[in-house]
Amino acid sequence: MSKIKLSKDFIRNTVKRALNEDLYPSGDITSNLIKNNKVIKVKLLSNQDAIIGGLLFAKQAFDLVDSKIKFIIKKKDGSIIKKGSLIATIEGKAKNILIAERVALNFLSHISGIATKTNEFVKLAGKKCKICCTRKTIPNIRVIQKYAVKLGGGTNHRFNLSDEFLIKDNHIASKDIKSLVSLAIKNKKGKKITVEVDNLKQLKTIMGLKFNTVLFDNMSIKNLKAGVKIAKKHYETEASGNINLKTVKFVARTGIDRISVGSITHSASAVDLKLEI
Repeated sequence: MSKIKLSKDFIRNTVKRALNEDLYPSGDITSNLIKNNKVIKVKLLSNQDAIIGGLLFAKQAFDLVDSKIKFIIKKKDGSIIKKGSLIATIEGKAKNILIAERVALNFLSHISGIATKTNEFVKLAGKKCKICCTRKTIPNIRVIQKYAVKLGGGTNHRFNLSDEFLIKDNHIASKDIKSLVSLAIKNKKGKKITVEVDNLKQLKTIMGLKFNTVLFDNMSIKNLKAGVKIAKKHYETEASGNINLKTVKFVARTGIDRISVGSITHSASAVDLKLEI
């Protein structure tokens, strides 16, 4: 799959757009009421247990507003933090800290939220089963969200539609599954091929064809176990479809190699963080 890269330029440009969204066209008209010569020191704290992520985005937000602001990181991205943990200290002019505050916290709370939720799934699934994200991401911030998944111990699925063949039910509705898989094999050009099945009959139809992964979609635990038993020696196995924190452990126990979960990116709750003066 495409490699996730968080270069300095990427972080800077992403944060710059976020600040522009917040400050266009007249800046922070409220913080402009404060005299710009007052220097303060604030603490970045967590109001909950979490996996922290996005510190370089937060640091960049303050730096773009005022390069003289000192943002001292106390925890690394991917660190487990407890409620009340000191994550960073920020020192500089009060007005400029207040201008950058919300953008910095938005990046931190969102990235940390995805990392934290991913980690909950990872712990429940155990060491033998990978938790994967999907393409169910917020438009234009997929790189950031997939980075957050990695921080939480998850595995990145394909980044976009060019990364690999993923033959799903809607493709099969237009052409029979065996013919589609055969076409993908013929045109693969080094790309991996994943084939989604929602019943054991479909699985048996494609057994023996040379592809990489069987994706079992919305199957019962009983059928999933049977499917894994049939496919395990020949293909990588994956499960998907409304898998949540209550069910993921049972799915993992079927012997499946990986589980894809859309909710870790599209529905992760933001981590509650605050700046304390």
